[in-house]
Amino acid sequence: MRAPTRKGAATRRRILEGAAAHIREHGVAATTLDDVLASTATSKSQLFHYFPGGREELLLAVARLEADRVLEDQRPQLGELTSWPAWQLWRDKVVDRYRRQGRLCPLNSVMSQLGHTTPGAQAVVTELMHVWQAEIATGVRHMQGLGEIDPGLDPDRTAAALLAGIQGGVLIQMSTGQTTHLEAALDLGIAHLRGGRLA
Repeated sequence: MRAPTRKGAATRRRILEGAAAHIREHGVAATTLDDVLASTATSKSQLFHYFPGGREELLLAVARLEADRVLEDQRPQLGELTSWPAWQLWRDKVVDRYRRQGRLCPLNSVMSQLGHTTPGAQAVVTELMHVWQAEIATGVRHMQGLGEIDPGLDPDRTAAALLAGIQGGVLIQMSTGQTTHLEAALDLGIAHLRGGRLA
């Protein structure tokens, strides 16, 4: 497939951003292709030119965009887990991100519509979790190198456990509207890394 021109890439991005914004405000079930066309001043032929698979392909692209945002919203802190104050800053950024997001999780909403069993949807979530876990594990290894974390801890399993706690906390927040469980998972996870000492 021929690479899009700069103008074409901008048009595709406009459609994608418009669809994502509409879904964030109204939810995926209440977002139709006509809504996207109206909000982005795009013709139907343009939309199907950039997203020939129609609504499903557009939703998959939105899922990728939202997955990228999950990580971008944690930067630069996620890539700079090099001291305990840095870990605390990252913790605060994660909590703030989900507190601002509220009960409606755009990524989860789109994934529910696509179905987690479809290969494209699975790939989006798998890649997100792989990158997220790897960056946390890098921070654990750095702190082990400084002698701040028990060298006997497996960085990858430790990062996986911390990530599982975050995801569980987010899931509960989506039901309750409260970040209490998310904060507890992060605080106790980081305290475990510090040898049981809370910040």
